[in-house]
Amino acid sequence: MTPNGLVVWPSVHSVEGTVARLTTAVTDRGMEVLAIIDHSAAARSVGLELLPTIVLVFGNPAVGTLVMQTSETIALDLPLRTLVCQRANGETSVACTDPAWLAQRHGAEVSEAVTRMAEALAASVTQASG
Repeated sequence: MTPNGLVVWPSVHSVEGTVARLTTAVTDRGMEVLAIIDHSAAARSVGLELLPTIVLVFGNPAVGTLVMQTSETIALDLPLRTLVCQRANGETSVACTDPAWLAQRHGAEVSEAVTRMAEALAASVTQASG
């Protein structure tokens, strides 16, 4: 079951390979990678195990700012984030929150900027996972 507002894609690549490809896809579309959070490495650092689980944080202030101007609380969910993880069955998946759902959640206008954000996100993930 997929939580409300979440979009999930399968990836034919490893978690690390998908993250590398996603980093390239995002920057190719004029977005900036702001952080890569390796939750599985953090788990190992405290003696726990977690399947490969990495969050990539990225955005484009020229687009994100336009969305935040219509609702300041959407800044809680921007910049965009994608989760790249290995599932228990060994498959890799990429998950993210749909920008249109985020806009509705925060009462922001589902504007051209939100549409551009969603299109760039989908294109980046498709390029990275295929």
